[in-house]
This record gives sequence, C-alpha cells and structure tokens, in this order.
Amino acid sequence: MIEFSPGMRVIIRDEEWMVKKVETNSLNHKTLYCTGISKLVKDRQTQFLTDLENIIQVDPAKVKLVADDSPFFRKSRLYIESQWRKKTPADTALHIGDRAAMDLMNFQLEPAQVALRRPRQRILIADSVGLGKTLEAGILMAELIARGKGNRILVVTVKSMLTQFQKEMWNRFTIPLVRLDSNKIQKIRAQLPSNYNPFFHFDKTIVSIDTLKRDVEYRTHLENSWWDIIVIDEAHNVAKRGSQQAQRSRLAKLLSGRSDTLIMLSATPHDGRSESFASLMNMLDPTAIANPHDYKKEDIKGLCIRRFKKDVKDQIQGCFKERRVSIEKCSASAIEEQAFKVFADMHLEMDKGRHGAAGQLFKTLLEKAMFSSPAACIKSIDERVKKLKKKYEAGDFSDIIVLEELKAALEKITPDSFSRYQVLLGLLKSKEYGWTAKNNDRVVIFTERIETMRFLAAQLRKDLDLSEKAIQEIYGEMQDVDQQKIVEDFGREESPIRILVASDVASEGINLHYLSHRLIHFDIPWSLMVFQQRNGRIDRYGQTEQPDIRYFLISSANDKIKGDMRIMEILVQKEEQAFQNIGDPALLLGKFNIEEEEQVTAEAIEKNTSADDFGAQIDNSSKEFDPFELLMKGATENEAPVELHNHETLFSDIDYLRNAMTHFTQTERHPIQNLQTVEGVEIELTPDLRRRLAALLPEEAMPATDYLRLSPNKRFCMDEMKRSLQKNMSETAWPATQYLWPLHPVYDWVNDKSELLFGRGEAPLMGIPGTLSTSDCIFVIAGTVPNRKSTPVVDEWFGLHFSHGQFVGELSMSQVVTRTGLGKTNIPNMNNISAAQKNKAEGLLIVAVSEARKILDRYCENYRKTINPQIDEELNKLIELEARHKKAIYQLDMFENERKKSEKEREVEELFRKLTEWVKDTLEIENNPYLRIVAVLVGV
Repeated sequence: MIEFSPGMRVIIRDEEWMVKKVETNSLNHKTLYCTGISKLVKDRQTQFLTDLENIIQVDPAKVKLVADDSPFFRKSRLYIESQWRKKTPADTALHIGDRAAMDLMNFQLEPAQVALRRPRQRILIADSVGLGKTLEAGILMAELIARGKGNRILVVTVKSMLTQFQKEMWNRFTIPLVRLDSNKIQKIRAQLPSNYNPFFHFDKTIVSIDTLKRDVEYRTHLENSWWDIIVIDEAHNVAKRGSQQAQRSRLAKLLSGRSDTLIMLSATPHDGRSESFASLMNMLDPTAIANPHDYKKEDIKGLCIRRFKKDVKDQIQGCFKERRVSIEKCSASAIEEQAFKVFADMHLEMDKGRHGAAGQLFKTLLEKAMFSSPAACIKSIDERVKKLKKKYEAGDFSDIIVLEELKAALEKITPDSFSRYQVLLGLLKSKEYGWTAKNNDRVVIFTERIETMRFLAAQLRKDLDLSEKAIQEIYGEMQDVDQQKIVEDFGREESPIRILVASDVASEGINLHYLSHRLIHFDIPWSLMVFQQRNGRIDRYGQTEQPDIRYFLISSANDKIKGDMRIMEILVQKEEQAFQNIGDPALLLGKFNIEEEEQVTAEAIEKNTSADDFGAQIDNSSKEFDPFELLMKGATENEAPVELHNHETLFSDIDYLRNAMTHFTQTERHPIQNLQTVEGVEIELTPDLRRRLAALLPEEAMPATDYLRLSPNKRFCMDEMKRSLQKNMSETAWPATQYLWPLHPVYDWVNDKSELLFGRGEAPLMGIPGTLSTSDCIFVIAGTVPNRKSTPVVDEWFGLHFSHGQFVGELSMSQVVTRTGLGKTNIPNMNNISAAQKNKAEGLLIVAVSEARKILDRYCENYRKTINPQIDEELNKLIELEARHKKAIYQLDMFENERKKSEKEREVEELFRKLTEWVKDTLEIENNPYLRIVAVLVGV
C-alpha cells in the first residue's frame, strides 16, 4: 500500500502527476490533490480518489539517468533550480518577508516571527496608526506562501480600503488579490452560473465586510469555503459589543473557523471592555479565554502585538517627520454671537429630568452640530421639529418654537459671517500656509457632519474658483468603487483633486499621504480616538513631508460657548501630549471607545465643568480595563530576536529567469531583452504566458502592453509605485515594472516549464570536469517528511558522495555546490560521460536510496526530539484550558438549568477534542518520507 505525501510523483491514467495535498475522509480513503506534469495534463489541477484509481508511485531507485548534452549544463541547472526553489521552509525563521519592496524596519518583522513560532499563525497586529500594519500582514503572508500555506487567501476590509490593500499586496509582495467590489461582483454574476461559488473560482480575493454583511448569497458562499489565510482589517469593527452580537461580529466568528491562519489588524483593538477584547482573542484562539471578564496576559501571549511610535523611535528615525500642530482661533462674528446667545439661553422641555443620562441631552447634540456648522445644526433642528410636529399635531409645543428661533438665528449666518469658514478660506489663500491649487500640494479637511462637508465643498469651489473635480467629497454612504476612486485619484499627480473634504469614514486605514501633508480639523472631535485616526491619514509610514495639522476653534465672548470651547482646546492639548508621551490618546480617558469618549466630553459640557477640572479629570481617569496590562508592550517580550534565513540556490532571481527564457526559446518563441535603465528584463507575452498570468494576476495588474517588465531592484520598483500614481488619468495606476522576487507568479510558470526539461522517471546525469575525479559520483537528493495532514515538516536537500563505488559520506548542498562548481555558469560540458560511468552510476541507485533513507531517518528522529516536548506542552496546555473552560461554565451559568450546562460542557469537550486532533495532525510525522533523485554528478 502506497503512503502518499506532498511532492510525490505518481502515474495515474498513464499521465504523470505531482501530489500537492493529501486528505483522508472518515472511511480512511484518501483524496489526492494533484498538478499535471506530463504534457497532456500540464498545469491541470485535479483530485483523484485512491480507492478508485490505479496509482503507481514513481520509485526513486528506478529513475533513469539522462546525460545532459546542453551547453554549460544549462538544462540540468535549470531543472535543479526549479526543484530547489520549491523547497519548503520547515523552521520558524523568516525566509523571504524581509526582501519585500519596502523600506523595512526590524520591528515590522516581529509580528511574523511571533506568529511563526506558534503552531498556528493566528495573531492580532494592533500597532499604532501609521506604523505599517498592512505591510506587517504582508510579510507574514509572504512567509506562509513560501511554506505552501498561502494558496487560498481571503482579505476582508472596509470598502474604502479595497484598492489600497490590493495594490499594497501586489506592488510590495506580488500577492495577487482579486478585488470583489460591487462592479466585479456584478461581472461575476453575469459570467458564472448562479449557483457557482466565486470563492472557488478565485483563490485569492479581497472583499468588503459590508458586501458580506448585506449579501446573503455571499455569506452562504463563505460557509462553504476554506482558506489557507484569512485577513480581517480594521478588526475592532468585528469585536462583540455587549450581549448582542452584531452582523459584522457574527461574520468574523464564522470566518475565524474557515482557516488555519487568521490575521487581524487594528490600531484601536479594544473598546475598554474586557469582554469585547476577549471576543477578538477567542476568534484567534477559542481556547485562550475561559472567562471573558477575567483573564491575564499569559492567556493571550503570542496572540497580539502592539507598539507605538515611542516604542520603536530608535528604528523609525528619519522615517517619520515631526508633526507641526497649531490651533486656529476663529473670532465669532456678530451674527454668530447672536445665534450663540439664542442657543445659550435655550431651555428644552424634552431635556428636563434627563441630566442623569450623560450625553443624551438634545441641546448637547445640537451644540455638537452647531460646532460643526450652521448647516449641520439646521439639519438636526429640522429632523427633530418634524418628529415633534408629528407627535404634537397641534404644533404649539414650546420646544418647536424655541428650536425654530435658533434655526432662524443660524440661517442668518452667511459664508461671510461664518467665522471658521472665513479663517479656513484665509488660511488656504495665505502665503504663510504656502498652499496653492496650481501645485500638487493637497489638503485634507475633516468634518463630522455630512451637511458641513457639502457646505465646505460647494463654498470652497465658489470662493477659490475651483472646479467640482478639484474639490471632492468622501463619506460613508458612497459606493465602494466611488470611494476607492477618490482615494486613488487623491494620490495621483495628474488628478485634478486639490482638496478632499471628508467625513470620518475616511479616518480609518486609508493612505492620504502620497501628495498631502496638510490636514485640517474643521470641527473638533469629541473623542481622542478620532483625533488619532484622522491624523494618521497623513502622519504615517511613507510620509516624506512634515505633517501640518490645524485645529479650528471658535473664539466667542459668550460665556457658555467660551467655556465649552476651552473643553475642546483641552482635548487638542491632551491628544498632543498623549502622542508625544504615551503613544495612545485613548489611554487618557480610559474608555477605548469613541461613543463613550464622546459621552465623557458631553457630560463635561452639560455640567459646565471648567477646563482645568476637565483636564484633571482626564489625567485621573480610572481605567476599568487597561489593555496595556495585557498587550505586549515590547512586542517580542521574552522572545528571541528575529531570525532571518538566507536561502541560496544556483541562480539569482534575475539570472534564473534570463537563463530559463533563453533556453525555452530554443523550442518555443519567448523573446526577452534587458531593460535599459535598470537591472531587469522585458518579456514578450506569448499566448501561453499571457494565459498563465491572466489566470494568476488581478486584471488590473496585467500589463497594458504585450510586454511584461520585471526588475529585482527594490528601490526602482518602489519608485515605480510612486510613479504609477502620477500617471495620466487615462492610464492605469499600477506600476508598469513589477517587482521580481521568488513569489512573483512568473516563477510558477518558469518552474513548471523547467521541470519538464527531463521526462517522467528521469534525472540529469552531469559530467563535471576538473573538480571531480573520474571515480567520484555525487547524488543530489531531496527528501520530504510530512505531518499527518501531508504538509512537509521536514524538507531537506543533501548530497551523497560515492568514490570507487563506495559510499563516502553526506554533503550539504552548500558543499555540493562548492565541490562541483554547480553554481557557476561557465562549467564546460565535454559530453564525454562513458557508458561504463553511466552504468556504474545507475548501479548505485539502490544503495543511494538506502543511504538517503538512513539520513532522512536521522532528520525524522531529530524532528521528533525537538517536537515531542512541544506536543506534550501543547496537549497539557489544552487539558488545563479545558478544565478552566468547564469551571467557567459553572461560574458564569450558576442559575441556568442543568440541560444548558450539559450542552455547553459538550461544546467545550468537542472544541478541545478537535484542537487536540489538530495539534497531533499538525506536529506529529508519518513514517513515509518521500525521496527524489534530483541529479547525479560524475567526474570526467
């Protein structure tokens, strides 16, 4: 009976296949997931049931040695390279993530290192705004792809981030995500059968959480899909809030069980409630927290990582410009003062007796709207009056009269008498500010209210004599494609946009810093967390100019308004202090929740709290749940430093591609030429290559011409990313030159074609002159040991040295390359291997396979010695956690009936049974190593 494992070559239906994955069903029958190798089935992905097929294993001892007659052994070297590049890293070091197209800082490698040192890669990356969480996720994803654990990827984010996240993954890591925005979904529905699951059609996708929330059909598709990696961006949106689980939280809970790897990203990962943060931790590891009201740092160790700029200041020097912050005092006009007086003197019947509910007074809500703009306040008045008139049909309710009086006063405030608007207009026109619409220097203006946003956009177009296109708006109700287009255009030099007026939908995640370092808070948020989110749009990783942040404050003679504005000023000052000293302004109020922070501010206003008392209140705020007691401040506290592994093969990335394309051109037309301005190549897209790339790349990343331009020069490709943002609006905003590194999909095509240079059951025989004697024979062996899930946990390459027909010893691949000169491009091929040498080498095959098995047995034994204590530790931990979870059932459900307790107990038992099986299947190895004779080298 054959023991199947990944990498094994088998003959099925007279065609050769490579086993990619093995699954065993409940009847102990196996399904082989295979990729076609022989010509008729080349590249075809299919599955075979072992109980229904006649399957013949390719026996390594029966390999046929074929003398390589190509110049300089190019054919053999390409074949060896194609195999060697598929070697799976089996350790916890970083093999590739540090090579991505980014200005790497060491702290950005730490989340990947923390995750790789755990059995399952499930982590919340909660670094502060602007430190590069998306890039940190990309590094981990790249490492997992290199390990064969990233074939199927799902990224879930907010709709404004779809294009940005997709481009970051492609431009920096060549991870090709298909963007399932509303336009793409419409196309899919037109092209695919109605019952077809699009998540089967596309292996790597990015989709909006709102799309999944609204679309019942897509939620059903989710339930029937499985991924290798799932990424949830802006993960604070999916945390459980209170006793009810919102739709987003339910979706995230569903997704958390649809992948072994789960990466969550959030700069604001908690809302001050232990239960909310526990819900995120339990999505990552359902065994982590038994009691969501009581848990310790040890319970979540390795599940989350959080740093602020101050924590990594030594690494980011020069990467972040020191921000300039200033307050613009706006002296109220006489007409505004009249409206303020009406407001201050106003008493509302509806608010009487409600002073105990902080932040709930309608007058407070009106003041917040008024501090945004007259238009916003008028909108709030109109909506409330409409409700009141419906409730009191007679229309003589006193509140209606008072509200109408305030509305009349507000309506008298014209743009000329709207002081903050006039200061804004003066600032934009001033030489001191240095902004002009003629340059590509762009301004972001934030406001909380849609009415204020619309007023500003319309009035600024008029007063600055700018077109509609020059001043754009962005807000939550916009379509996803419209939001993405505005964000993308804002960073393109050829775009006419000069000012972006944004509601707080634009404060989450999106990059606005490419051509902008100016940000204006037209109104002051009542939450310190919103300050942080807004400022992070321009004050972030990659900003090349000094961020200029302006806060607009009303200066009024009215005592009520003056006092309340001092509260706003205290918020501004405290945010800046927090940024400079502790990193997280949310720590000051201790609420970690925007709505509750706004309530604290509202309560201070309602109680007429003095500015000094409000400042002292912030400084002395009690923190019922302080995540800093739990989150890893030092990121890799008690962890070993990041370990990097430099994986060497025969060719550099560019030389492998050049040599491969040159060799392929001997039998097929594959024109290739060097780029003129930078190291790299330009490859003509033949139908075969175009077909292959079209199946792998997002359509946006496909070359616009008939040529694929690739460069291994990281700096050039990063500059190309910036240049792509500056192209003419009629062109695509994707780089024309793509980053060439081992994860680029072109290597899938090159590796597969190079693999075919030798046929079924063949291995190259190379006659090496000079460095080997005629009595020497070196076998290059690849050996794989899988776990119970058929994933390689040991993947080793080594040489076996024979002399005069006797086994001399084992060689590392480095020793093989050094001893034979295999890494050199100019080894002369004398084509003079004698028949006797070939027969002698073939006669050693059985012995070579036997010796190789002994070496693999040693690797297996070493693996077991290392892993068995880890398995025992994991299993003991699960036993302890299961007991803790059962105990929590009785603590939390003290007054519930016995039947429900029993149900919960069974749920816990089933959860831990599955996790115990997962640990064993993932860490324990099967005694079925797979050996391949990759090549044989003899001296001539």
